[in-house]
Amino acid sequence: MSGIKLQELQEWLDCTLKPNMFNDYAPNGLQLQGKSKINKIVLGVTASEALIQQAIQKNADAIIVHHGWFWKNEDLQIVDIKYKRIATAIKGNLNVFGYHLPLDAHIEYGNNAQLARVLDFQVNMIEREGELKPETYGKYGLIWFGRPAQQIKTLGDLCALIEQKLDRTPLLVGNASAPIHRIAWCTGGAQGYFKDAIDQGADVYITGEASEKCYHEALESGVGFIAAGHHATERYGVQALGSALKDQFPQLEIEYVELNNPI
Repeated sequence: MSGIKLQELQEWLDCTLKPNMFNDYAPNGLQLQGKSKINKIVLGVTASEALIQQAIQKNADAIIVHHGWFWKNEDLQIVDIKYKRIATAIKGNLNVFGYHLPLDAHIEYGNNAQLARVLDFQVNMIEREGELKPETYGKYGLIWFGRPAQQIKTLGDLCALIEQKLDRTPLLVGNASAPIHRIAWCTGGAQGYFKDAIDQGADVYITGEASEKCYHEALESGVGFIAAGHHATERYGVQALGSALKDQFPQLEIEYVELNNPI
């Protein structure tokens, strides 16, 4: 296997995901430099110690994740959990790439685009800048809008579909028999966008997590709220990115590692 140079991988990822367009909560791109030659890449949701250990056991040269390191407002000291993760990756000579908002927003490989694919949503398309693009709202277009598959008529139907497809029982606030036509969604910890979804005419909003106020906002607005799991809603973007990498660099070995997280 001939592999590719680290610089070639980094350039393709940055060109594809365009991290410079985002003012994010964490640095996007190469977070830790390792081997200069890449033959195998392990992908996962979070750069946890468990994923790093798996990558080393699988003889990977790099990992690519959605949740990397060095988050805004966190302690800058490299101690305890952070030290163990970084020290293990350095010992394994791993390159660590993290792409947060760029992997949420990407219109093809992003978490929102891929959740729509998994749940069979019909993404609403509108004309912008002279071409048809997904209907989105908010900074970086992180809230997406669409319609359910024809057989999904109610909130209850949608919850059953989510449980089947994501293998996770979602939290529903709302009347399960309420009809749904316009769906809004944003994967991960995007419960703070619920009011925006309400204001944009959604019948239901899907995200990963819930806050206390979401309960009251759902009841008082009549708009359904579904928390389907942060990890469960953000597994698919990095997998789609891995498939694209394989198409671009067929000489690479690409493997997604699922480490279950109930949150």
